[in-house]
Amino acid sequence: MTSVEPRELTMPLLSEYEDAAEGLRGVVSHTPLEYSQHLSEVLGVPVHLKLENLQRTGSFKIRGAAYRLSRLTPEERTRGVVAASAGNHAQGVALAAQALGIPATIFMPLGVPVPKLLATRGYGADVILEGPTVDTSLRLAAEFAERTGAVLIPPFNHRDIIVGQGTLGLEIVQDMPDVDTILLAVGGGGLIAGVAGAVKAMAAAAGRTVRIIGVQAENSAPYPESLRAGYPIEVVTRPTIADGILVSRPGDIPFAMIQELVDDVVTVTDDDIARAMLVLLERAKVVVEPAGAVGVAAILAGKVEAHGPTVAVLSGGNIDPLLLQRVVAHGLAASGRYMSMRIPLPDRPGQLSRVSDLIAQAGANVIEVLHTRHGQGLQISEVVLQISVETRGEEHKALTLQTLKDAGFHPVVVPD
Repeated sequence: MTSVEPRELTMPLLSEYEDAAEGLRGVVSHTPLEYSQHLSEVLGVPVHLKLENLQRTGSFKIRGAAYRLSRLTPEERTRGVVAASAGNHAQGVALAAQALGIPATIFMPLGVPVPKLLATRGYGADVILEGPTVDTSLRLAAEFAERTGAVLIPPFNHRDIIVGQGTLGLEIVQDMPDVDTILLAVGGGGLIAGVAGAVKAMAAAAGRTVRIIGVQAENSAPYPESLRAGYPIEVVTRPTIADGILVSRPGDIPFAMIQELVDDVVTVTDDDIARAMLVLLERAKVVVEPAGAVGVAAILAGKVEAHGPTVAVLSGGNIDPLLLQRVVAHGLAASGRYMSMRIPLPDRPGQLSRVSDLIAQAGANVIEVLHTRHGQGLQISEVVLQISVETRGEEHKALTLQTLKDAGFHPVVVPD
């Protein structure tokens, strides 16, 4: 475990969060809480969505970045700031620096989504694209700070960042004083640490309790193992659509707060996240990035028990339209509403028409068809039909497959 100065582990006071909120007035937006009838029916208690995807720069990150920069000394401001990020933290630091007239340099990996790159440059930052991953960008940013004297602004592992993020928790309690449970995405831990600190302090002052539950992507979940061990552990991550919370190791400072304040941390799969994004699009008319949907994913996946009013924080909405297109398709498949099949057919007239009639008989809708004589394992007298259909759910998907099988065909579902 990396050593952390005791001063840094001092739990922020409620007054610090309140002072931060006052200082950020006019810089960040007080984002709305919206009631969700669908999620309330799923969970069995009233569920509201905290629409932080509507925040300036499209995520909560502006809160911590703006508060951290506001506390720099005049001498530090003249040296400028540097940060590393694949998107949301970069935009938060860039906008905060622009508002305060501080030079900002942002290191971003080469594969960063174009909308996030353009937005960061649009806020006036000097963006340096280098390296394949955010880890490389973080190393380069640290080297830049050492070489130039610029102040390094970390994404989560700093007390000021945590206090700034905690202002989101003040808004939730102000708007819903009887909140029972709050669900938040967890990457390095800055957001949930800050919100837990602010909310638990407000609840204690009112003589009540509030449960705080963190949600991580299954493929990038260092917190459950670290909490069991009692200290931050680095895990091997796998690719996840929730790249905004793709972190291999908890931050030392947020981890110490999370140990004390957070009630549980659960994980969700990429399929869960894609389904949640689809539900938010269709039922709430809200666009969020994958990391912003994990709280809703936990509700839909049955990972959460709640006994009173619950808030799921939609932490960000910065998503590349091309990724959104792929995620929606994946979400439809994961919900049993879209299916691609490969069906070997005898090479004689009428087979395509027959398959089409059977699919119509089952009530499914054909979206795309590929009919080819080329493919591995095909006999000279065979063709293969790859067909994509729209279905109404898992039961209807099974009915469509069974209808084809009963007619003597052998459909094989193609993984999404």
